[in-house]
Amino acid sequence: MPHRDDLVPESALSSSSAAPPKGSGPRRIAIISASVGAGHDGAAAGLADRLTAHGFLVDRHDFLDLLPARAGRLLCDTYHHLLAWAPAGYQRLYAATEHASRPGAVWRALFRSAEQPTLRALQPDTCAVISTYPGAGQVLGALRRRGLLTVPAFTYLTDFSVHALWVAPGIDAHLAVHAIPAAQAHAQGAAAVTVAGPVTDPRFTPATGGERSAARARFGLPEHSPLALLVAGSWGVGPVRRAAAEIRETGVAVPVVVCGRNHALAEQLRQDGIEHAFGWVEDMPGLMHACDVLVQNAGGLTSLEAFATGLPVASYRCIPGHGRANAQALQEAGLATWIRTPEELGPVLTELLHGPRGIAQRAAGIALHRSAPGPVPAIAARTGHRPLQPPASSQAVRRTGRRRLALTAATAAATLSLGVAAPLVYAYSEAPARFTAVAHYLDGDRR
Repeated sequence: MPHRDDLVPESALSSSSAAPPKGSGPRRIAIISASVGAGHDGAAAGLADRLTAHGFLVDRHDFLDLLPARAGRLLCDTYHHLLAWAPAGYQRLYAATEHASRPGAVWRALFRSAEQPTLRALQPDTCAVISTYPGAGQVLGALRRRGLLTVPAFTYLTDFSVHALWVAPGIDAHLAVHAIPAAQAHAQGAAAVTVAGPVTDPRFTPATGGERSAARARFGLPEHSPLALLVAGSWGVGPVRRAAAEIRETGVAVPVVVCGRNHALAEQLRQDGIEHAFGWVEDMPGLMHACDVLVQNAGGLTSLEAFATGLPVASYRCIPGHGRANAQALQEAGLATWIRTPEELGPVLTELLHGPRGIAQRAAGIALHRSAPGPVPAIAARTGHRPLQPPASSQAVRRTGRRRLALTAATAAATLSLGVAAPLVYAYSEAPARFTAVAHYLDGDRR
């Protein structure tokens, strides 16, 4: 029988003691995502951009390609068909496994089959591995526990609600976008939970008046009407046609629907009289600049992008499983309103467009993107790498410090007023040593 070392590639055996000395050159990080929808890949792309900007070399891998034969495609297709054709069945499956202490036997066998391909995919100089998909995190955690992967492994939690599969023993740190998922991960036993903040494309910023008008003209949208941007993920799943019709019937806003790669849905909507129905949209920042409110059904990356642009967000006719769980978590965070009945739709949209609820959510969404330094400092701290920082004068540093203090105070006030403090305080009071904030970087110094 071959020794264990014969089964493990050199990349997995390169320990931190054998890693290049700090400052000797760029260090390599691998990110493992999954092309299941677009959210996991979107988070991976955002992480890769930030890590590259801070001097890391980044390799990206698709977890579906690391599974044997066509198991990855089969997994993705089964998930897609469940959402599209058997949503009640998916809801039961999600509920049955949401708080399981460990994956079932079938899942464990599937994850075990990806272990050696994962190790072989890593380059010899890899200094850390990050997962943005639950299955990949389970594989990395198992490899770390058995000593087959000797570099730090991170899970970046892309959802606001944390299913049990996201939490893997052996993972060195779980990075969350907000205190709500951080508290959920902590409650399920996740290691080193860190509130790192979201990562989105830097093009997602609040629109100026000129950008708004130009975007409306570019997409052929009404110049003056309130516009509700309805999204349903890259697959365009869920009762989208019903939601679009109900938004139109309120008379509060004109529906603008993005159907992702579901071109048949876009055609059906046009036949229904929904004038502004799009398939896959490359310029989502521009389309968000054109609109006034986002209505979503899954609570994934598009919601984070909307927060960055200053759009108020409503969850409506959510898909089962993670869609409903994310809607609940986003509402607890004060970032989005979960509209549960058609009767609430018109009044809530009116509040989001014209009332204090919309103002509060816009402020909370923008603050989410500015109140944490992002995942890079937490990752760099565990790899012993000093991130690249642009040069700054002492005066600029002082201005940055003042802005951070002001932002911290504003964020704390918004957080308390929206009821976010309780879960964060609870998580910290239960185990302050394990529930940690990301180390703040000022002028390139690590804490």
